[in-house]
Amino acid sequence: MITCFIRYRVDRKKISQFEEYAKQWIALVKKFGGQHHGYFLPAEGKSDEAICLFSFESLSHYEIYRIQSATDPEAQAVVKLGEDNGILLEWDRTFYRPVFS
Repeated sequence: MITCFIRYRVDRKKISQFEEYAKQWIALVKKFGGQHHGYFLPAEGKSDEAICLFSFESLSHYEIYRIQSATDPEAQAVVKLGEDNGILLEWDRTFYRPVFS
C-alpha cells in the first residue's frame, strides 16, 4: 500500500470552494480504484493550510490513476476548477508506506 499525502495552501476566502473541489476528488479517487481518507480543512484561526490522504494498492496503481485522471473529462474539470479560480495557491505531494505491528 502507498499513501499520498498532499499539503495545500488555499485562499482562505475560498475555503467553501475548496471544500467542493475536495468532495469531487474524493469521488474521483474512488472511481479510479483508490481509498480516500479525507480532506482536512482549517477549523480555527487564520490557517491557509489543508491536507488530504488517499491510498492505492501500490505505487504502480497510483501511476495508473494519474494516467487515467489526466485524460478523464470529469477529473480535468475539477483540476480546472482548482487552478482557474485561484482556490489552490500551491501544493506538494509526499508518499508514505504504512508500518503495522
